Amino acid sequence: MESARLKLAAIVSMPFAENTYVASLVGRSDCLVFDPGLEPYKIFEYLDAEGLEPAAIINTHGHADHIAGNADLKERWPDCPLVIGENDAPMLTDPRLNLSRQFGMDLYSPAADVTLADGETYSAAGFDLLVHEIPGHSPGHIVLVWQEHEPFFVFGGDVLFAGSIGRTDFPGGSFETLRDGIHRHLFKLPDDTVVLPGHGPTTTIGEEKAQNPFVGRPAGYRG
Repeated sequence: MESARLKLAAIVSMPFAENTYVASLVGRSDCLVFDPGLEPYKIFEYLDAEGLEPAAIINTHGHADHIAGNADLKERWPDCPLVIGENDAPMLTDPRLNLSRQFGMDLYSPAADVTLADGETYSAAGFDLLVHEIPGHSPGHIVLVWQEHEPFFVFGGDVLFAGSIGRTDFPGGSFETLRDGIHRHLFKLPDDTVVLPGHGPTTTIGEEKAQNPFVGRPAGYRG
């Protein structure tokens, strides 16, 4: 996806079909890497082909499929900050918390260099991103909203999907908490806001308000 200012790539890692996003501004050689997954070589191939270097590695949350590539990226770019929400930071270095152990592998990420809290703005690679903490899928899941572009973009991780929401049956999960966070933070955004989810295709806030069977109008949302 490319606009007059934004250059955006989605790189899908198996076996969980997790979306890594690489975002850069046209004319710049630095970028943001969101949620590097289990096939980091695909990220390297894209960055090398485009002549890009990450200014930040940003994890929307600490589950294994979204942090698996952290170590590889940090090995190549050791000075690049690793960024995550403050309440999910412990998951990076604990395979029990990041759920890798239950899938038969102990995955360890480097520790966070920067932790973010709800309401902060994080700036890197020319982007100013508003941080919202929306727990419910994980204890400290964050989404990051870029509002200096029309339409807005939400780097959303596993909060809101096209026609679905993130699982809430993991440790620290809560459907009610997730639903309320989506209503309070995301459904207040303009309808044409683009949501970039951690799995599956992009969607918009308007689409999910109208049709999402878990949190939209079919489920009783009246906003």
